[in-house]
Amino acid sequence: SLANHDLVQSGLSGLDPALLWDGHVHLIGTGDSNSGMRINPEMRSLLHPIQFAQFGFYANASCIDPDHADNSYIQHLIEQHGHMPEGMRLLLLAFDYTHDGQGKRRPDLSAFYTPNSHAARLAQIYPGIFGWIASIHPYRENCTEMVQDVAARGARAIKWLPSAMGIDPGAPACDRFYEALVKYNLPLLTHAGEERAVHGANRQEYGNPLLLRRPLEHGVRVLVAHCASLGRGRDIDAGANGRLLPAFDLFARLMQESRYEGLLFGEISALTQTNRIGTALDTVITRTEWHPRLINATDYPLPGVI
Repeated sequence: SLANHDLVQSGLSGLDPALLWDGHVHLIGTGDSNSGMRINPEMRSLLHPIQFAQFGFYANASCIDPDHADNSYIQHLIEQHGHMPEGMRLLLLAFDYTHDGQGKRRPDLSAFYTPNSHAARLAQIYPGIFGWIASIHPYRENCTEMVQDVAARGARAIKWLPSAMGIDPGAPACDRFYEALVKYNLPLLTHAGEERAVHGANRQEYGNPLLLRRPLEHGVRVLVAHCASLGRGRDIDAGANGRLLPAFDLFARLMQESRYEGLLFGEISALTQTNRIGTALDTVITRTEWHPRLINATDYPLPGVI
């Protein structure tokens, strides 16, 4: 009944469904279908009650069958897609392992893992429903070769969650990766601001929006997930002792710089959830000059949680 609600229908009115994409749909599972997906054992252990509870909420929100998690997750997505305007597509997110500064894979610090191959395969099987976004850790020795590979396989972008994956977007070690993104014309979809849904490496300082100056200066198109609408970050523009300011204010500062027009975009997933409603949502609605630079997305399955 909600799919036919007047508010929903008015929101869809006048839109070309072929251009209506959800740019932030998580692809998660336990790997029970030989998909290669993995969830950190801590998320299934009562010894880690917060992560255990989070996994329970995500599983409930996505209506998965715990005994057939991989396939039931996808089947429910396909079912939900059937209620959407014909032609709409969902972009599935791969999610790489955390890597340390030497490029070593760290499963122990990885909340979950979704291989590029699985996301690409689903997009190939269901081309009218899914597209896909790859995930590559920039500290991997072969990261630039991986960018070339996923571009050839039709990836629409590269996904990062810096605080959970242990990625410093402002580090020189990322430069060769940024150059590869520009070469193969792939944007970077990256979280900014405080991360509460996924623990992983738990390096919250890597969510500072101002660290994204580095990829922007390389000419990378950067999509800032959630418009950095949670938490605070240090004003590193003012030096190492800069004040802590709302992360959204730092994002807004970057949006106001004319040199980043055409490169910097805000991604609006989760902005209407109860823990984010406030200044960020009000600003995104009222700053009409930003509207051409906002990317549609939901952060599924989180809308089913909050």
